[in-house]
Amino acid sequence: MKNVMEQDIKKVLISREEIERKIDEVAEQISRDYADKDLLLVGILKGSVVFLADLMRRLSIHAQIDFMSVSSYGSGTKSSGVVKIIKDLDNSVEGRDVLLVEDILDSGLTLSYLRELLRDRHPNSIRIVTLLNKPARRTADIQPDYCCFDVPDEFVVGYGLDYAERYRNLPYVGVLKEEVYKN
Repeated sequence: MKNVMEQDIKKVLISREEIERKIDEVAEQISRDYADKDLLLVGILKGSVVFLADLMRRLSIHAQIDFMSVSSYGSGTKSSGVVKIIKDLDNSVEGRDVLLVEDILDSGLTLSYLRELLRDRHPNSIRIVTLLNKPARRTADIQPDYCCFDVPDEFVVGYGLDYAERYRNLPYVGVLKEEVYKN
């Protein structure tokens, strides 16, 4: 059966194979950096789910996971700048080494807000790992500690990233055709 989502993709930006290779590298580095630490991976829902699942399976160390759900996009293409916590963590981060897992670091507003919110809960450390980094759109003073790929300022979907809750299940990162989101 033909993949109906393919018709909306302008081009494949990062292939499944490239993603897998890069996640292997990042997981090795994280495993070394957190070898003797109490690591808590915090997935930012919903976009991070695919990346988090693949990343945690590649770690060679103990790690627990938890999730937060925040909203700053709605169904639009630009961040609203207002962050709303929809689901908070189930576990305390006090004294833990927290690694925020995100699909894309774009404006940085959401992750900057979350980092400050979690700092007030007294973790041992807070770092950020992201599948994609889009520095051209950054408005907050924040950078990822671990990053798989820098991407240009194009609207990307797939591998967890969405437009209006669609395209998350594409096995690669693709550029969405403008006519899809500019209607």
